[in-house]
Order: sequence, then structure tokens, then C-alpha cells
Amino acid sequence: MAVDPLSLSDPQKAEIIAAVDLGSNSFHMIVGELRHGQLAIIDRIRETVRLAEGLSTRGDIAPEARQRSLECLARFGQRLRDIHADSVRAAGTNTIRRAREDTNFLTEAEALLGHPIEVISGLEEARLIYSGVTHSLPPTDGLRLVTDIGGGSTEVILGEGAQPIALESLNMGCVSMTERFFPDGKLTRERFDKARMAARLELRPVKAFFRGEEKVQAIGTSGTILSTELVARELGLTEMGVTLKTIEALIDRVLAFDHISQLSLTGLVERRAQVWPGGLSILAEVFNALRIDEMRVSDGALREGLLYDLLGRLQHEDARERTVRSMASRFQVDQEQASRVAATAADILSQCFDAWGFKSDLSKKMLSWAASLHEIGLDISHDGYQRHGAYIAEYADMPGFPRAEQRFLANLIRSQRHRIDKSHLDTLPRNWREPGLRLIVILRLAVLLNRSRNNSEVPRMSVNAVENGLSISFDPDWLLANPLTIADLEREQALLSEIGFQLKVI
Repeated sequence: MAVDPLSLSDPQKAEIIAAVDLGSNSFHMIVGELRHGQLAIIDRIRETVRLAEGLSTRGDIAPEARQRSLECLARFGQRLRDIHADSVRAAGTNTIRRAREDTNFLTEAEALLGHPIEVISGLEEARLIYSGVTHSLPPTDGLRLVTDIGGGSTEVILGEGAQPIALESLNMGCVSMTERFFPDGKLTRERFDKARMAARLELRPVKAFFRGEEKVQAIGTSGTILSTELVARELGLTEMGVTLKTIEALIDRVLAFDHISQLSLTGLVERRAQVWPGGLSILAEVFNALRIDEMRVSDGALREGLLYDLLGRLQHEDARERTVRSMASRFQVDQEQASRVAATAADILSQCFDAWGFKSDLSKKMLSWAASLHEIGLDISHDGYQRHGAYIAEYADMPGFPRAEQRFLANLIRSQRHRIDKSHLDTLPRNWREPGLRLIVILRLAVLLNRSRNNSEVPRMSVNAVENGLSISFDPDWLLANPLTIADLEREQALLSEIGFQLKVI
């Protein structure tokens, strides 16, 4: 039974890796091959699907957009099968974040693609965009201000070198703004002014975080900005890069047409023309709000960031590991206690791994991360610290973690002691729920057996796993010398029996 559907394949077998970006306007796939430890890009595919088009306020995806998107993913899935890609990371962005989870869209999409799809937060999207840009440009010691105008959101990132300093994801994109202010396709100055005012208001609360430095290299990426530079070059408005003067001139050119359906400029493809007015409105106000003089463009974006993040995981440079270490430090976790709990949990899991059908390393990593962070809630209060810790794990910005993995981590932390509320597991993907419950049991036992918080080693245990139970045997002399542990284990037996799980202590 495969219980780790979002895990990576064995890194020793990974030769072809791929990333799929399910954007609100376009879906992208990028494929790379590892050659002597270096990544070579061997294929790129892009299709305009306009997934955000017609998204209802309830989160329902329009039937036409749904059909276009699923047909695209079927083609992507065939390509991935043909090239025998071993490791694939797929991420859904703004529209999929806003879509209702009970629409079955993700289930169908994953089946057609042949790989799990992570739903990433806006800030995680921003982090990955910055990674994609920095890997696509020559290194620099100065500050970079990166802007990405997508179909449903706009990401702004200030960074230095490879590290982002400030990240923001704004709820406006070229598709959503065009639908909102140009719903019937009619082009007027008044409509542009209203769209720009809306963009200005969206940028107002965050602009101070991104415009304090004088020497900043502004970089733009993705469809709206790349198309803007291309059209400006074709029209002789620029040789390289984009300025506010260029954008204003392009808006004037657009207003020469009465309707979006008539919009035709050299270098502007039809699929981009349909959403360009909204994108131009956002871009103009980004220049104004962030005081940008000139913006250069980069081909690197979210899909490249996904690919290089996947490469980092394969080469043991996982951003999630850095996040866990940072959070443990921030919330003043007792590192020695966390290490004791992690070691005990790893020992139990190793003896259950095959019997419980775990297939990959994600279960090991999630258990280790939960052990490292199981006491973060103590920084708030000892009373109910497992609930405080779960809230932090679920809602904090955790670079590298998709939303489902944060929920998984939060469930482990929440359920480490007292009664287990199985309803929280229902927020996880269906085929994560059984392994999630089993990892909860393991973490609970590891926390219990290290309750004394001392460095005396927990004795060697012999663990036997069955479908709905565990049998653990200890050295009899150790049990006799630890009556409080016996009492804790008896209480744990009663708590686990409430959820149909049998714990035997021999």
C-alpha cells in the first residue's frame, strides 16, 4: 500500500526531473536532466488555460476553464510518462488556492497528470519565484526587487543574493483585473483609471517594505511583463527593459482600439491580448508605488524555482529543513529534548516501516520535523501547548512547505498528547489519513517515553505492528524501575482504545 503519495522517488534513481506550474492564466512544465550533478533544461511546455476565468465567489471553477485545464494536464501527463520522469513537483497557485476543495478538480487533475499537486501559499509562491529568477540571472551582490504578475496574483520580492528579505503576494492578477474592469472587453481611459486605482490601493499597505533602498535592481518576470517588453521593443519604444514612460505609451496604444477582441500590436499574441489590459494596469502602479525607474526582465519564474527547489531536495539542501531549524530557534525549543524525542520516534518508525506499508522518506521527514517542533507552543503557554504549536505550524509562513504538508505537521503536533480528535485528519488528502494516524501514535509514544527529559537512554524496544495496533516489549527490569512510565503507558492504552487502536505493552 502506497501511503506517501507526495514523496519524491529514490534520489539515486532520479535522472529526469520536472516541475509543473498550474497558474491562473497559463500552465507551464519544465523538464531537466541531471548530468554529472548539474541540471540541464531539456524541455519547456506552456499552454494558456485561463483557469481563473469565471471563477465564482464561492470558488467554483467555470466548466470551460476546467475542461481546458484538464485537457492540458492530460497532455502534460503523457509527456512525463514518455520521458520517464522520476521526480516531479507540481504546484497550484492563486486560483487553485481559492477554488473549493470539494469540487474534485484536484483529484481529476492529479489523475491526469500522474503526480500529486501541491497547493502552495502566496508567500511560498513568491519565494519560489525569487529562486527561479536568481538561478536564471548572473549573481549580484546588490539588492534585487522582483515582480511577477500572474493571472490571479502579483508577487513582489526584495532579496539580496540568493536570499529573499521581504515577500508579498497580492490578490490581483492580469486575468482577475481584466475580468473586473474590462468585463465586456470595452477599452476606455476611465476603465484603465479605475483598474489602476484598484492596483494602487492593493499596493498601498505593502509598498514601504520594498522601496526603502536607493540602489535596487528591478527584475520583472512571467507573461505580462515579458510581453510588455517584447511589444515595446517591436514598436521601437525600448531597446531593453521597461520604464513607466514605456508602459504609459503602451496604454495609449491599447486605447486606440475600442475592444479587446480588436487589440492587435506587433509582438502581442492573441492569448496575451485577452488579459493584457489588466496586467498593464497593475504594472504601471507597481512602478509608481515602488518607485522603479527601469525594470529588466528574466525568463526565470515559479516553474524554475520549483525545479531548483526539487533539485535541492534531491541533493539534501531541502528548504523545509532550514525552515524547521529556524522555527525551532525562534520559538526557543529545547533542542536536547527535541533530539531525544526524534531519536525514539525514528527507532519506533524503523520497526513499523514495512509492516505499516510506508513506501518513502516523507513519513520519516514529517515525523522528524514534528519531533523537532512538538514543543513550539510552550513559547506561548504550557497549558494546551500542543494546540498552540499546531496553530503555529498550520498558519505560520513556512518556506518550502506546501499547504497540505503544513496541515499534516500541525496534526502531528496537535495530537501528541491527551485525546485524539480524528476529525482534524479529514483536512488532509484522503490517502494521508491512515499513515497520519499511525505517525501520531508513534510521536505520542516518543513524547511519553521521554517525559523525564533526561539523557538516560530509553531502553531498546521490540515493536511489532499490526493493522490497528502496536505491541511493544521492554526490558522487565527497566519497567519495574520506572513506575510512572508504566502509568503513562496504561493511560495511553485507554486513550488509543477510544479511536480503535490497540496498544500492548509486554
